[in-house]
Amino acid sequence: MSYLEALRLAVRRLGTNRVRTALTALGVIIGVAALVALLAVGAGTQERLTSRIASLGTNLLSVQSGATFTGGVRGAAGSATTLTRDDATALAALPGVQAVAPEMPVSNALVVAGRYNTTTQVTGTTADEAYVRGYDVQVGTFLSAHAVAAGLRVAVLGPTTVSDLNSTPERIVGTAITIDGIPFQVVGVTQPKGGGANADDVVFTPINAVQQRLTGASTLRTIGVSVADPDQIGYVSAQVSNLLRYRHNLAADASDDFVLISQNQLLSVAADQADTLRNFLIGIAAIALLIGGIGIANTMLVSVRERTREIGTRKAIGARRRDIGRQFLVEAVIVSLGGALVGVLVGIVATGPVGRAVDVPAHPSLNAVLFAFGSALVVGVVAGYWPARQAAGLDPVEALRYE
Repeated sequence: MSYLEALRLAVRRLGTNRVRTALTALGVIIGVAALVALLAVGAGTQERLTSRIASLGTNLLSVQSGATFTGGVRGAAGSATTLTRDDATALAALPGVQAVAPEMPVSNALVVAGRYNTTTQVTGTTADEAYVRGYDVQVGTFLSAHAVAAGLRVAVLGPTTVSDLNSTPERIVGTAITIDGIPFQVVGVTQPKGGGANADDVVFTPINAVQQRLTGASTLRTIGVSVADPDQIGYVSAQVSNLLRYRHNLAADASDDFVLISQNQLLSVAADQADTLRNFLIGIAAIALLIGGIGIANTMLVSVRERTREIGTRKAIGARRRDIGRQFLVEAVIVSLGGALVGVLVGIVATGPVGRAVDVPAHPSLNAVLFAFGSALVVGVVAGYWPARQAAGLDPVEALRYE
């Protein structure tokens, strides 16, 4: 018997008991739908993490001051006063460095505009901050070189900060605000970065103004370094480390008194996290698909018992073992692939709502669909093999005498 004939007989046989066939395929439908939707969620999560890291800046290297040690107790990262404006100037002269932005953040600063106020982070920096961290301005201007050099009390606000102050970019630019009681004039509002609320809930002011009027410190917390060529991030990172160790007079066996983080490291961590999440989601969907396969195997075993006399009759009139086994195997594969087809459609429809529920940009992909179909085919073959073998191994004489 050819596979085409086995297919015709399998379709006719499955059609005689449509309800049982549909219930058998239900497990595969659920498993495949979950596989398509969850793979889309995993890919969307990776896309979201990557976009958030990319929003931090262009080919970014972030140099942070180290931690202090008091009585053998390590302080928080950034608590040491090891970075200076001169360090930032020296880093800007390195080959491969396109821009450098010294940063002095002030956490939990109270910003007041009229009757409204908010608590946010104020970052003292220079005009290069916009390039290094990838900020664009939607209204007004960013910090100018003149404002930074003169230490003018001007400020650029993030869109979240503007919203928290119950204002709009058009209305707030040109007005006065106070930061921890010190008046500043708003000269610009940045574009939303779309990389998370923290990137938009910020106030930028000239670093001289922050150091002189808000912190009283002459050191830096962070230096942002933009690398000209993304392929040279590793090389530039080594150059930055060597230069800072030399400038800080660190011995060969001494630990760094700064922390250097590259955008590639963050992307690598994000990729690892996304892979872990994707594997976890695939595992969940695989369990559902496995349950569907068990359902197919159970139904086919019951079908073999119910059709024992039929199998005996067919063998008596010349059907071979492989003909009987082929028919049952084809039936199992049809149920599995039919369930996969419906499951893919359900998964595609469900991807959008599932993505919105977890707030990630989830879109079904061709690779996920092909993977789901391939998995369903494997499940169908594996689930149908043992029942098909049992059917093919029945003795025709005993089968004809079966009641």
